[in-house]
Amino acid sequence: MSDESVSAEGFARESLTVLRDLTESAREEVARAAELIADCVRSDGVIQAFGTGHSQAIVLELAGRAGGLVPTNRLSIADLVLYGGDGPGVLDDPLLERQEGVAERIYRLAEPRPQDLFVIISNSGVNNVIVETALLAKERGHRLLAITSLTHTRAVPAGHPSGKKLADLADVVLDNRAPRGDALLELPAGGAVCALSTLTGVMLVQMAVAEASKLLLDAGQRPPVYVSANVPGGFEGNLELEKRYAGRIRRTAS
Repeated sequence: MSDESVSAEGFARESLTVLRDLTESAREEVARAAELIADCVRSDGVIQAFGTGHSQAIVLELAGRAGGLVPTNRLSIADLVLYGGDGPGVLDDPLLERQEGVAERIYRLAEPRPQDLFVIISNSGVNNVIVETALLAKERGHRLLAITSLTHTRAVPAGHPSGKKLADLADVVLDNRAPRGDALLELPAGGAVCALSTLTGVMLVQMAVAEASKLLLDAGQRPPVYVSANVPGGFEGNLELEKRYAGRIRRTAS
């Protein structure tokens, strides 16, 4: 890659190349992911979405947004404070996501049902809380959809004592095609700039939701989706849809 590639034009060109390839090459995996999502909705399940760090951006793309599915719940390390009674200072620890036992507490606080689908997003797929959550989900009988970078996860050692990585545990893996370290544009003196995984992760999530909605429509079922709260009647209509999942989905200020 030439030095000239480190520019707005360079990032647009390189990222769009990946996105174009992704929309073609990921069709089979997206179709399988859509089946998991549609099955979850049909069985009155909730999609439990979890990620840490910048992977939370993909969680927000899936859980509780306009045009998205209503039966979705955002899991977060911050749940330890919001719902678990811990003081805010616990979140000051930058290594909290690597501590044993955190995933178990987040899982218990969510009180998921067996038919709930877990969607776990992690570029590396190796941090302890990510793998521990995936292990818990599988042990408790949930289906698991992973969004991760296979290039990155294959290039780094496992961080969990089990030796497992997120991709090893999932029923379906969506590869976000991000490079090792996520940054796309190589710098001339070493290193790289401009992360890719958010762009590709959003594309994969929306493709899977769109395909799941098609499956529901084909079966004669209207997908339960949010309308923007900023259009007349949107907020009130959303509240009605949420009543079906009362106590199972959380919607807090953000």
